[in-house]
Amino acid sequence: MAIHFTRDEFKARMDRATAAMAARGLDGMLLFQQESMYWLTGYDTFGFCFFQCLYVGADGRMALLTRSADLRQAQHTSIIDDIRIWTDAAGAQPAAQLKDMLESLGCRGHTLGIETKSYGLTHFNGKAVDAALDGFCTLKEATDLVDRLRLIKSPAELKYVRKAGELGDAALKAAIRKTRAGADEGDILAAQQSAIFAGGGDYPANEFIIGSGRDALLCRYKAGRRKLSKRDQLTLEWAGVYRHYHAAFMRTLIIGKPSRHHEAMDTACQAALAAVEEKLRPGNTAGDVFAAHARVMDEHGMKDHRLNACGYSLGAKFTPSWMDMPMFYAGNEAELGAGMVFFAHMILMDSNSGNAYCLGRTYILTKDKPEPVSRHSLEMIVR
Repeated sequence: MAIHFTRDEFKARMDRATAAMAARGLDGMLLFQQESMYWLTGYDTFGFCFFQCLYVGADGRMALLTRSADLRQAQHTSIIDDIRIWTDAAGAQPAAQLKDMLESLGCRGHTLGIETKSYGLTHFNGKAVDAALDGFCTLKEATDLVDRLRLIKSPAELKYVRKAGELGDAALKAAIRKTRAGADEGDILAAQQSAIFAGGGDYPANEFIIGSGRDALLCRYKAGRRKLSKRDQLTLEWAGVYRHYHAAFMRTLIIGKPSRHHEAMDTACQAALAAVEEKLRPGNTAGDVFAAHARVMDEHGMKDHRLNACGYSLGAKFTPSWMDMPMFYAGNEAELGAGMVFFAHMILMDSNSGNAYCLGRTYILTKDKPEPVSRHSLEMIVR
């Protein structure tokens, strides 16, 4: 079976989840987030793009409603014993079959938490669930219940995060080897992905970002490739991924001689990242981290070129995004704690000059200073 944690690990997680449900007065949970299902049971699939729900009772009982294509997936990758199938057919009504499942589990009249901020629970399906369960049980918004539990990683999870960091370093090393004037972006991207797969890693929860020239100013993947010029800039954002645990990184590589503007951006990013590291301590807030970033960037004259966020939590994530919450932005009162994992990114994009410069890596928060999961130098990379 493709299960990556012990039964004891899953029991400890379930104990935390049932305690959280009891604290909120919930008789059970309807989980629609794939991350929640994976964390609690090991269930590993991209089938959540269709209707799928894991019921978890306050007593720890579980039942999964999914499609026939995911039956063996659940049997092979999870600790779930009770797996129900909703029927693919013209006029299929999986929400009604969810009600039938809950009826069989004795949930009539119960108060159930529900995850509504889920890529798998579309607005269409959400309305169907509301209609099917109207008068049957009481639903309470509880998307954050498992999310909050997932924030603090166990030693077993941190082992995978550190492995993801090693794979991320291997991907950067592979990219550096391929980066030179005349190189094709596609070859660089292929080298990064190859290093991760060859090291036993997984697909990322979203596409890697690669862009050179003016495209180096983009913070998202786009289709299309170009070859590097004799004097150029190449922005890369990627993640080492192991057992779905992500360690994200971001760098801008300079081809040829760096401009003075690139050097000034590098100085600002180095100083801002150092200030952020000082705030990546238990007891500080996500807003404190952003404030440190913004203060230093602004002191270096980069206010117009920085973003309004400078990082976010990471963990076991599924498509379409490896980003987790909380995020580093102004006023975010989410408190940091030991065992959390964060990606801190210093991103500068100057549309007027056409210069970009980015510097970012992933950290494990400890009781003291944060632990970077990368061993690679933060110095400017010039090819």
